[in-house]
Amino acid sequence: MFKPIICCIAASALLLSGARNVSDDKKDEWTEYLGGPDRNHYSSLTQINPENVKTLKVAWTYAMPDSGQTQVNPIIVDGVLYGVTAAVQAFALDAATGKQIWLFGDKSKNGSNTSRGLTYWSEGNDKRILHAMGAYLYALDARTGKVIDSFGDHGKIDLHTGLPEIAKTKYMVSNTPGTIFEDLIIMPLRLSEDSDAAPGDLRAFNVKTGKLEWTFHTIPYPGEFGYETFPPDAYKNTFTGAANNWAGTAIDRKRGILYVPTGSAGYDFYGAKRKGTNLFANSLLALDARTGKRIWHFQTMHHDIWDRDLPAPPNLITVTQKGPDGRPRKIDAVAQVSKQGYVFVFDRVTGKPLFPIKEVTAPKTALPGEFPWPSQPIPSKPAPYARQAYTLTEKDISPYAPDKDSLMIKFKGYKKELFAAPSKEGTVILPGFDGGAEWGGAAADPDEGILYVNSNEMAWILTMKDTPKESELSNLSPGEKVYTTYCVTCHGPQRRGNAKSGYPSLVDIGTRRDRPFVRQLITSGKGMMPGFTMLTSDEKQALVSFLFGDEKVEAVSATPASKKVYLPYQSTGYNKFLDANGLPAISPPWGTLNAINLNTGEYLWKIPFGEVESLKSKGVPTTGTENYGGPVVTASGLLFIAATKDGKFRAFDKKTGKLLWETTLPAAGFATPSTYQVNGKQYVVIACGGTKLGTKKGNKYVAFALE
Repeated sequence: MFKPIICCIAASALLLSGARNVSDDKKDEWTEYLGGPDRNHYSSLTQINPENVKTLKVAWTYAMPDSGQTQVNPIIVDGVLYGVTAAVQAFALDAATGKQIWLFGDKSKNGSNTSRGLTYWSEGNDKRILHAMGAYLYALDARTGKVIDSFGDHGKIDLHTGLPEIAKTKYMVSNTPGTIFEDLIIMPLRLSEDSDAAPGDLRAFNVKTGKLEWTFHTIPYPGEFGYETFPPDAYKNTFTGAANNWAGTAIDRKRGILYVPTGSAGYDFYGAKRKGTNLFANSLLALDARTGKRIWHFQTMHHDIWDRDLPAPPNLITVTQKGPDGRPRKIDAVAQVSKQGYVFVFDRVTGKPLFPIKEVTAPKTALPGEFPWPSQPIPSKPAPYARQAYTLTEKDISPYAPDKDSLMIKFKGYKKELFAAPSKEGTVILPGFDGGAEWGGAAADPDEGILYVNSNEMAWILTMKDTPKESELSNLSPGEKVYTTYCVTCHGPQRRGNAKSGYPSLVDIGTRRDRPFVRQLITSGKGMMPGFTMLTSDEKQALVSFLFGDEKVEAVSATPASKKVYLPYQSTGYNKFLDANGLPAISPPWGTLNAINLNTGEYLWKIPFGEVESLKSKGVPTTGTENYGGPVVTASGLLFIAATKDGKFRAFDKKTGKLLWETTLPAAGFATPSTYQVNGKQYVVIACGGTKLGTKKGNKYVAFALE
């Protein structure tokens, strides 16, 4: 069992500190991301219940001034709903009617990331909304939407603040709301996943002034714990970076403990330059929220070469287990879901696992120069909520695939062992790169110890290839050289993309977009595409000219000025294992909804989640679908969730998994809903932007209430 390192003195000090609880804790409202500081997606409201949920109707809708994917979990405070549009404009609505109160931002300039929401803070009459757009954090007056000039630099701070000089211009956005502790806000960050990533330092800023208050180095500096788990110069950020928290955090305000899940170090799929276990990548960290000092940690993946970021904030719950004397005892716990399909459960204060975690031997075979870590942690309980690649056999090829024979041939050639390393032959990644669990996270009955998690069962194929050498690039035009270096992995050598896996074609892009738009996109990124801030102005111009088919070779030097770190191998892209119809090539279920009793580690129920209309119309039983966005659980016994590719919004009986109500949304709701009560009426609201997984684009927030 891999044991966390515990700082008992710091833990004891926190228990005695009496940290003030700044959470509003109003049961009628939804004042924080995912419902509260515990990130449990839980509401104690009971007006809507299993008996009357079938009478839910649309109460109001709000049409965003722009359209497209939105992953927002809106917050509701004092009868006002705060949300974000697809182009990252913040807004406030009357929560009873959906009428707009204010709108902040410019949709033509700020669509550089996909937002999941906002953060609210107040002290007396000072009420603030903290809103991230790109690499900046803005402080807005919650009543008017006006920038608070006294915060940072006339209302905003650059989230590069406090990073080393080498990282000051590197790609960075924040698309998950920050976490409040007293007068601090801790901001999640999305970074590049290549070797050029900025370091994923955790930082806390003062909510009133914008001043940087503390920093925790996730790639340790000399003399810091974990320094020896990376090469000596890793902290200098010249050949690796990231190990960032992008998914958000949970906070135990009573104890003053911040729980931080982190992602992998760059480059994701080949780690020869970052030998070692790589702390604190892929870790659940417990930090002193006031100082950023480490209390304990647990690493869920050593030397990650599979992009196994921890994808969502952990859940802070209370479970009941037998103590040393055999009597039941209550334990405040923290439960972390993962892309791998595992749930890791720990004592919240000490970091002790509540179910044994075994270090399982991992294969040593890998690409030349790579040194996979010889073991990886797997919890003994609960059992995985998603199938694992190593369990697949030829019988698991989809019975509905029209090209089953050719899929079988491909399948036989792929590597499928437990923790099989990336390979040139192709390695099956199941659960896939998006999980398993994804950014939507899990819901929980915090005092009952029941966890509800939706999961994907889409297999992806990770294939590595030789990186072109400088001599092989020398005969290319400057624009094609930049494209080959930075873009070909996702969009392919012919620029055709991979629409089935979510990567658009760039062929004839000039007929769809103008040059300023494409140039801005290269710089800032959009949605899940990172921005390439390391490119020089000449390189960007050359790339745009190449994409528009009118590049003049003599326009710029043929040598990229950005000097990307050379690695001998790179991925061929993020490719799903699909049949000829674009459906998963493995047998159903392709998406599940799970209820797990964390008191015992056993499942209460597990059902397929979502439908494929083309198969349903042929009488095929429910298969489940890919799903993005989390559930909400209520004290009345309901589980609300949208998330599915089929565009439905559903309510289930949380005790049995029985479907009680469903409706078709105006566009797919790839977001986590919120529930609240205003003027004695309970509402459930969901953001419906669609777009992802090839679904139609939408622009609505839709609120439901009883007739």
